[in-house]
Amino acid sequence: MAAIKYDIKINEVTDTLTISKESCVLIVWNDEINTFEWVIDTLMEVCGHNEQQAEQCAMLIHYKGKYAVKQGSFDVLKNMCEAITDRGINATIEITA
Repeated sequence: MAAIKYDIKINEVTDTLTISKESCVLIVWNDEINTFEWVIDTLMEVCGHNEQQAEQCAMLIHYKGKYAVKQGSFDVLKNMCEAITDRGINATIEITA
């Protein structure tokens, strides 16, 4: 199972976690293992993309090496990230602040 990477920034002045409601993105990474069809199906099932959105994301992932497929709260994206990595696709969450 692939490890999940979480990038969390902490406000050094108050030592509190500062994540706003829509401050995270779900990044899917390219690899040489998973097929376009598998990535597209995953994005439709896990992220709620329609077929055209999922195909466009898959192309961008392939040619750019990674792509932010979803933006939202950490809690929502965490579940999606785990579902994607459970399918053998590399994904991480990044804080955009």
